[in-house]
Amino acid sequence: MADPTRRRLLDLLAAQGEATATTLAERLPVSRQAVVKHLAVLDAAGLVSGGRVGREVRYAVRPAALDTTARWMASLAADWDRRLAHIKRVAEAAEAAERDAHPAPPD
Repeated sequence: MADPTRRRLLDLLAAQGEATATTLAERLPVSRQAVVKHLAVLDAAGLVSGGRVGREVRYAVRPAALDTTARWMASLAADWDRRLAHIKRVAEAAEAAERDAHPAPPD
């Protein structure tokens, strides 16, 4: 998910419903072979599935897997927000204690 090409592939598949690697490569600045490799990673992660239709392999998004991933990412973001808020409180308290210990001289 961290790779921008993979995110773009997910966006394209979500918009189109399903597509071949060739069709997807036409909309990206990478080769068809690169698209196939990215799709293999997304498939291994369970985010897309590929099904053979004649000679073509058509890929589609697995919505349930994306929902699970989105919930996990939201939970992770909330944890980081809490951690950063704690760091901010500690830093502000330390700054206030430093100011109280060494007040500025009067003008």
